[in-house]
Amino acid sequence: MATKSIYKLVDDLPTTNITTRVLHALDFVAPGQWQNLVGFDATIRAVTGETDPALIQKIGERAVALYNDSKQGYQRAEWLYTTVDDIDTTLAKLALANTVGGQIRWLSFLNRITPKADTLQGLDFSLKLATELAAFCLINGIPGDSIGDFVKALGEYGKESLIRMVALVALDGLIPLGPDFLGKVTSLLSKTSPKDLEGNRLYQGIQTYIPGANSAEKLNLIQKNFQSTSSWMSELIAKSGLTQEKIVSNLSTIVDLTDRKLDYVAALLDMTTNYYEHTGTQTLARRLIERAVNEI
Repeated sequence: MATKSIYKLVDDLPTTNITTRVLHALDFVAPGQWQNLVGFDATIRAVTGETDPALIQKIGERAVALYNDSKQGYQRAEWLYTTVDDIDTTLAKLALANTVGGQIRWLSFLNRITPKADTLQGLDFSLKLATELAAFCLINGIPGDSIGDFVKALGEYGKESLIRMVALVALDGLIPLGPDFLGKVTSLLSKTSPKDLEGNRLYQGIQTYIPGANSAEKLNLIQKNFQSTSSWMSELIAKSGLTQEKIVSNLSTIVDLTDRKLDYVAALLDMTTNYYEHTGTQTLARRLIERAVNEI
């Protein structure tokens, strides 16, 4: 499955692009939690505090071996993080906006953007959440329907994992669907049929990793996962005072949002960011390094 080594994946992460700027703009929700760790050796030093080159190399070699072991779930988790963004940004790489001094030019670029309908946006949100569950289970080597373990872990999320969830709530929830997005998604999921699910492009991409013998069982898991994590998301919003206005205000330093409808803003962010892949790779590297240290 892997086309690149974990070493190369972390080395190739960008230090600055639209994705990193957007994530830094969301830092106010979890101040100081996320650092944009780039480079595998640098990540080992940051995670372990080690400075001995020989030990750093040893940790790196063990982490690479763990990632390359097909019996482990690390490569599949990386594939999930990447696939979620690839499906969201299929046309993005071709239509990527010109940047001038960090500002995105709208002009003709806006004509290429089609906002998602609320029904599609809500279903995609719940599928991204299901992807987070699946990747968490793969990384930790536990059954893919371990929702209880996932919900418990959410309460302890920090660093890359936390900023990824913040971005999910802010960019895929609040901006396009509004302050009652949790209620909207709950309502939408209650009306979603297995056939609706099967017609969703994101579902088609990740369904292999959602437990269940058929689409009806997989839909049930997606619904249960959303219901179980809603309280955590609601608390995150309440604790941080997260609102559409705050998000837009902070993002306005990166992109020109003047007089733009928020569904267009959400579509633009879908097309120009890959926060799931970026932070997912960082989460994976951290978990591999922590395990490698424990095993050495």
